[in-house]
Amino acid sequence: MNDNITEHQRTINILERFNIYQEVLLSIIYRLTPIKYYLEPVYWYINTVFGLHGMLVSALFVTSWILSGSWLSGMLAALFYIFNKADTTRVSFVIPLRESFSLPFLWLQLCAVTMYLRSNISPKMEKACLWVISFSTFAFCVCWQFNQFVILLQAFALFGVWTLDMAPPYKIKMMYGVHVLSLLAVCCLQFFNKMILASLVMSFIPAAFIVVSITNNKYGSIVWRCMKLLLQIVSTFVIMALINYIIKFVIRQEADEHIYKFLLAKFGISKTLDFDVNLYLCNGAFEFLTFDTFERLSATFLFPLYVIVELGLLGLLAVAVCQNWSKERTEDKKEENTLGHILSDRPELAYHAIQSVFFGLIGLMTLRMKYLWTPHMCILASFVLGDEGLWTNVLERIKVRSSAVIQTLRHSTTAITIGILLFTSMSNVYNELADLKEFYDPDTVELMQWINGNTAPREAFTGSMQLLAGVKLSTGRPLLNHPHYEDKVLRQRTKELYQIYGRKSPKEVYNILKKYDATYVILEDSICLAPSNGCRTPDHIDIVNGQVPDNGIAQVGLVRSTNPRFCDDIRYNKSQYSKYFKPVFMNKTFRIYKLLH
Repeated sequence: MNDNITEHQRTINILERFNIYQEVLLSIIYRLTPIKYYLEPVYWYINTVFGLHGMLVSALFVTSWILSGSWLSGMLAALFYIFNKADTTRVSFVIPLRESFSLPFLWLQLCAVTMYLRSNISPKMEKACLWVISFSTFAFCVCWQFNQFVILLQAFALFGVWTLDMAPPYKIKMMYGVHVLSLLAVCCLQFFNKMILASLVMSFIPAAFIVVSITNNKYGSIVWRCMKLLLQIVSTFVIMALINYIIKFVIRQEADEHIYKFLLAKFGISKTLDFDVNLYLCNGAFEFLTFDTFERLSATFLFPLYVIVELGLLGLLAVAVCQNWSKERTEDKKEENTLGHILSDRPELAYHAIQSVFFGLIGLMTLRMKYLWTPHMCILASFVLGDEGLWTNVLERIKVRSSAVIQTLRHSTTAITIGILLFTSMSNVYNELADLKEFYDPDTVELMQWINGNTAPREAFTGSMQLLAGVKLSTGRPLLNHPHYEDKVLRQRTKELYQIYGRKSPKEVYNILKKYDATYVILEDSICLAPSNGCRTPDHIDIVNGQVPDNGIAQVGLVRSTNPRFCDDIRYNKSQYSKYFKPVFMNKTFRIYKLLH
């Protein structure tokens, strides 16, 4: 638990810093059961992750089935997910991601939430759903450091359902209670992780309770109700900001300040030369969603169908809210079977309509988060084709009321869509299965073998964050920095250590590396010699140092430097370098230098 290898010269509690309880649990199961006699540890790990994603696909299947009442819609949702896997999941090529463990539990939770919000659910089923929601919410939160942001999106959607009077308030309150208890439980398991306590969702939920409790008057005209809704939203966010400020002031939490700086810079609200912010802005995973994503999703008919369904649901939601708020509404009108009341009597649909908006916004803003949005597309695009309520109301417009006709049309439409999807997509599946690949990176393998065979176990390494993660995994050597970027001290350390890619003198770089007791430094030409585009690592360091990057684009406050770049100039083993650094390993991709005493 107390680890001084991952961050050399610094002992950290790895259960507090990293979301690794899933690995701890898997290791306990592996050691205490006969599994160890049948599977290598790596295959136990991989099979568990793939098994969880089997649960994810099953959750999508069941959710669509619950919404539509047709298992064919559930099958269509699963097929949409599978045939669009390039945009619905990253598990096929990055298995150990935290989201690979957490997202299956999120979709299990949404499946249970769908059943829980239904208006015709029995008390026993309601209680069972609440237990599943509690377990899956906790499991989701404990597996991923970004849990607070996803739970915040769900809290927003529930707030919308609550303030629009589309679901029973006691159910929303129970859900909020599950959110808070799950996050507090994870906070305790992570030895009172301050980032959870200071998260926006932990401030939003009490703010929502306060505002809705004070403004719980359901009487008035539609105009008055709309004004009250706007007041509730503004008041909730103001109180949330105030609560969040107080919490951060009391517990002195600053570890997440880079996230808010990044958001301000991403939307052009502020310009910054901050190193951490520029790393995020230049990371492809944090770019805006690219247009080619929609092209791929449209090729399987998923995106066009989703857009039609989502816009239709939002329109029906507006109609249902107006009908619910209308002063002229009578009991006769309440029983009237109109399209608006498809949503009035189905709060789970209202919830999904609003939730999809928030998933869509985060997916559009951040490429990495599209994996929240695209599975939700699969659910909404599939359920509508087999939804009995929709078919009944549409066919009544043309005086068709035969139950046999309705059932035949809803099931045949879904089945035909499945057939078309299989016909257009199976050839791509066969091509992928026929394209067998294997890992081939001889330079990296040579690097790791050299480290294992030629360095002592306690000698510390520095280099790029991404490479050092592999060094830790393959060699177990102490690291000076690594990719887990949610710690302020580590971010500052990384910024200093990355001077190996800046225009600093050998003595300056040597003093920085000795400050952190480095033994070896690994340099990568793919980083050092990459074309200057304002987003490569040397460009970030130049900007931090107040220097104009190699691309020549000057910003206010930057000056041109005549100093050579350390990572490039050291290769020539000049006298000013050789008295501080000794080259000990080199191949086409990597160079290792040992610090001299």
